[in-house]
Amino acid sequence: MQENPYLSVVVPLYNEEGNVLELHKRILSACQKLGKAFEIIFVDDGSKDKTVGECKVCSPLKLVQFRKNFGQTAAFDAGIKEAQGEIIITMDGDLQNNPDDIELLLAEMEKGFDVVSGWRHQRKDNFMKKFFSRGANMLRKILIHDTIHDSGCSLKAYKRACFAEVDLFGEMHRFMPAILEMQGYRVGEVKVSHFPRIHGKTKYNWKRAIKGFVDMISIWFWRRYANRPLHLFGGTGIIFSLIGFLILIWMAVEKIFFNASLAEKIWPLIGIFFILAGIQLFISGLLADIIIKNYYKNRDAMNYSIREIIEN
Repeated sequence: MQENPYLSVVVPLYNEEGNVLELHKRILSACQKLGKAFEIIFVDDGSKDKTVGECKVCSPLKLVQFRKNFGQTAAFDAGIKEAQGEIIITMDGDLQNNPDDIELLLAEMEKGFDVVSGWRHQRKDNFMKKFFSRGANMLRKILIHDTIHDSGCSLKAYKRACFAEVDLFGEMHRFMPAILEMQGYRVGEVKVSHFPRIHGKTKYNWKRAIKGFVDMISIWFWRRYANRPLHLFGGTGIIFSLIGFLILIWMAVEKIFFNASLAEKIWPLIGIFFILAGIQLFISGLLADIIIKNYYKNRDAMNYSIREIIEN
């Protein structure tokens, strides 16, 4: 570990007994080959096996221990906040990522990118994991429209400035390139190698897939309507209310001009429901608009990002 490191390697760990020592050895070797000051940060996410014990014999290493399991995204967030390097590398702790590929990420970053994401173009996972991943990628392309192929690859390189105003929640670490791209950061991608898991069990399951989908919806909303929530909720509310009024006008015409009985018809209730739903959506839009403005005001920030200011 070196003072004022150029590179910080952040790795979350959860029950990775059998992988830790070899992982640290590979990361150390890869960083030493680069010839730059570096630090290695492992974040134990409440492991119940011998992961922490194996970490304690690794050197050099900064170990961050959670009191219990908070999830991979929380572990990445804690490690990133501890990092001191100009460039932050994130990767998995299951030996499926190759630390030697860090050099590829850095070389791509020298082309002017703020973020470089790994692309596991030849994955070594089982069928179900590939199936869920491809489905998530398709949805991501539809909802988020980012420019990378493999958001699920944890092997990524970021400039430190990327995390100046970003906190990670849920499964958001998977969508960091998309979030940063929305803010105007330049995102690149490079093909990296991928190995099959040898020790331990995969932590990916259907629950994480659902959480990822919910987070994807959140990012979609933030990308499209974060600066104008009233346009979404208010516009939808107006449409709902208009539909409700048209239904009630139709019922009034039926009653007045055709003497139709409305006692057994459900349409008046539907019309009232649409009007009330429209009012509720419009009010929600107003409240969301106020919250968003207060959000930016309290952060002493605005809904734009300045790359640089040049004075001649």
